Amino acid sequence: MTFESFVAEHGQSLVRLAFVLTGDRQHAEDLAQSALVDAYRNWAKVTAARRPDSYVRKVLVNAHLSWRRRRWTTERPSEISDAAAGALPDPGDAFAERDQLRTMLSGLAPRARTVLVLRYYADLSDATIAETMGITESSVRATASRALATLRSQAPPTAMPTTRRPTPETVLEGP
Repeated sequence: MTFESFVAEHGQSLVRLAFVLTGDRQHAEDLAQSALVDAYRNWAKVTAARRPDSYVRKVLVNAHLSWRRRRWTTERPSEISDAAAGALPDPGDAFAERDQLRTMLSGLAPRARTVLVLRYYADLSDATIAETMGITESSVRATASRALATLRSQAPPTAMPTTRRPTPETVLEGP
């Protein structure tokens, strides 16, 4: 008996047995496939057994028990309902938001734009920005505050998050 003929003859009954054991069609197919892989690796032992179908059935049951003992911290397949599929964010929205922020930044005065870029993109402290630009720390803070107020006033309500600090990726990331 070849492995292919064994699978053709007993494959469906193994999947049915796995379904009864697991109660889940996808898990049952995975379990049957795992048992058949083990059987293929040890095909000489399987064919030497008095009842090869019984041998593979035992492999399947042992694999099931082994899977049941494992801690389930890995992913589990699930169906995405039509309602949940519509709730996925559109990747184009992030690009449009970044482009809008870049356009708004380009409308700021050069000093204000420089302060925001150094603060949020280069992640420099106010002291380092002041030293780099040759101005005082209080000027850096005042300029940043006014520039952010300008950006907030120009932006639609959803474009400028107020609960988190903008990151370089959200402000100046390229296309």
